[in-house]
Amino acid sequence: MVSRRDVATDAGVSERTVSNVVNGFEHVAPATRARVLASIQRLSYRPSELARSLKRGRSGLIGLMLPQLDNPYFAEITRTLVQEGTSHGLTVVIDQTDGDRALELAWLGRANGALFDAMILSPLSLVRTDFDALHPGIPIVFLGEDHYPGFDRVAVDSVEASRTATAHLLAAGRHRIAAFGANTRPGGTSAQRLAGYRAAVEDAGVEFDEELVIHLSGFTRAEGYRAMCELLDRGVEVDGIFCFADPMALGAIRALNERGIRVPEDVAVVGFDDVEEGLFSTPSLTSIRPDKDWLARTAFDRLLRRLNGEDLQPEFLPIPFDLTVRETAPAPGTQGRVPELAEARAD
Repeated sequence: MVSRRDVATDAGVSERTVSNVVNGFEHVAPATRARVLASIQRLSYRPSELARSLKRGRSGLIGLMLPQLDNPYFAEITRTLVQEGTSHGLTVVIDQTDGDRALELAWLGRANGALFDAMILSPLSLVRTDFDALHPGIPIVFLGEDHYPGFDRVAVDSVEASRTATAHLLAAGRHRIAAFGANTRPGGTSAQRLAGYRAAVEDAGVEFDEELVIHLSGFTRAEGYRAMCELLDRGVEVDGIFCFADPMALGAIRALNERGIRVPEDVAVVGFDDVEEGLFSTPSLTSIRPDKDWLARTAFDRLLRRLNGEDLQPEFLPIPFDLTVRETAPAPGTQGRVPELAEARAD
């Protein structure tokens, strides 16, 4: 299927210019407009009927609220969401809250539609009662594991994905598997990933050991490094680590390398989110890979359909995922391959 990006490449213009031509905006040079129209005809491009049929008079702005832009996972999904918005002729306005409750509540106040046509929100501090008096005038899609009744939610099934990650380590013969990333907040990302870890361990007949559950204050490299050092200093024996986010895994690997502990021979490591940095780490990181492109397409599909007047029931839309097996936790009997790097060399 031909995309707006294909037309932009063929015509030698930006996707925004293609969008302006498709939507009949005036301020496009005649020669540029002719070139874009020629590419549309040559490629048999059919613009999104959903986006084209949106009523005029809207701002064309989609608000995106995220907790941390320096977290590589959020940086990567921001890129995919911006690209998806551009493909529909929409501008994504990005804000970072650092999980600050006052800032997140301020974003809820923007749900009256005075600024944005729709919003995509990934809160850390909001609770269900914050929505009791909220009557949004625009569509809202939530990202993440927290459930807010009455709204669409796009998120990976963290319980099942974490079960998959832990089961992979168990299948490789690892039985002293530490879980990095627990916290005391009920029901959120950490709680669900811990539940998946525990389910896999108990399914395998291995006793769940609280000593191997490591509480951290954030999903960062520094926290992973610190926790790994403290675990080793306490003399706790582990042969596997499941980290609830890739940055923690990269920090833990650094600590293991400094102590002369081999990865994966002595300790195998699995992360979560499959950020690009993990592909180029040494050794390369085995990780749960959520389909970030699917996330962006699905979030915008729900927003556009609601803006178009469709009466949709709120849904939980689980992001497809798989386990990308690389060198830090290879499949049993293998050394772990990095096919992406081979493809990069070929390019």
